[in-house]
Amino acid sequence: MSGGLAVSVCYIFDTSIFERTWNMRGGFIRGLFDIDRRDFLKFCSATAAMMGLSEAYAPKIAEAVTTAAPRTPVVWLTLSCDSGCTEMFIKAKRPSAAELILDVLSVEFNDTIMAAAGEQAEENLKNAVDKGGFILVIEGAMPTKPGYGTIAGKDMLDIVKEVAPKALAVVAIGSCATNTGIPGAAPNPSGLISVTDALKPLGIANVNLPGCPADPKLLVGVVLNYLLFKKLPDLDELGRPKMFYAKTIHEQCERRSHFEAGRFVEAFGTPEMEKGYCLYKMGCKGPQTHGPCPTIRYNDNASWCILAGAPCIGCLDMKWPDAQSPFYGRLAGVSIPGFGGVQSTADKVGKVLGAATAIGIGAHAAATAAKGGKKGGGE
Repeated sequence: MSGGLAVSVCYIFDTSIFERTWNMRGGFIRGLFDIDRRDFLKFCSATAAMMGLSEAYAPKIAEAVTTAAPRTPVVWLTLSCDSGCTEMFIKAKRPSAAELILDVLSVEFNDTIMAAAGEQAEENLKNAVDKGGFILVIEGAMPTKPGYGTIAGKDMLDIVKEVAPKALAVVAIGSCATNTGIPGAAPNPSGLISVTDALKPLGIANVNLPGCPADPKLLVGVVLNYLLFKKLPDLDELGRPKMFYAKTIHEQCERRSHFEAGRFVEAFGTPEMEKGYCLYKMGCKGPQTHGPCPTIRYNDNASWCILAGAPCIGCLDMKWPDAQSPFYGRLAGVSIPGFGGVQSTADKVGKVLGAATAIGIGAHAAATAAKGGKKGGGE
């Protein structure tokens, strides 16, 4: 056996990616040749689209996955957080991110779900780090006050400073890691800092995948980009992959047409709610939150917050949660990108966007939108 990750109660054998490995549900994860060919190619096509690549890249993605040998080692540190991203990772459904990552990568350490504990776990971590050549995934923030967050007698911040310089790349996954998230909300008594702030003095850049939790498909995209192009994806000024975080939730939302027409939900449980009207007045943070939720969705691509009838609370924003609170409170002075920094009430914004030629709608549609704005409680 290798010293790799035990997904539940046993280690993954050091075998090829086409052989079976044990999964957390007590069965077997199918090797890539066992996965239905149509499902696998469909996943590759969907992944290409998610990465902003043409469908022509689907066969290249399939080739990159099936020929990735030896598997890239991964060290996954779980720090000050609720382990929600690990939960998302292990509960993904097939053809799942978990299957593909476990087939492509050798997850050498994740103390949340590995069988080893105590000294044995620390030995596994040391061995993986000493071998080098690994991708470091960090889930959670780091306390700056000594003793507020320790593992095996070491402060979390010191562990990161020790491990990160030896990694091929560092990926901060989830809001706790990218911007301290809920644990670092005001007044932040333990002085939590993000992965970026912890690594900046060391001159190490990292990839940020914010979200609470972050969808494991985003991690798959980063890994496949690395396998395809031998480099990490292009990042924005906040360290987020542009292929995932370039657009706002609002730009991609299926309720956007109602926003443009000025049709808003005024209260939960109303006919407007049933009709799927815009949730901006209910506190939706979609206009200022960047992320791919509407396109990649959660729970086996079944749904996401707004589709399920809840306003976006902005958990992918790098200033969440303090700048997005109260979650169900309507934020004043929201700037809508692409419309000259419009800052107004939802009623006025609905009218302006409904009539804007930038939307590319015809005169009849614009007139209809204007009428909808008046019916939706416009001024």
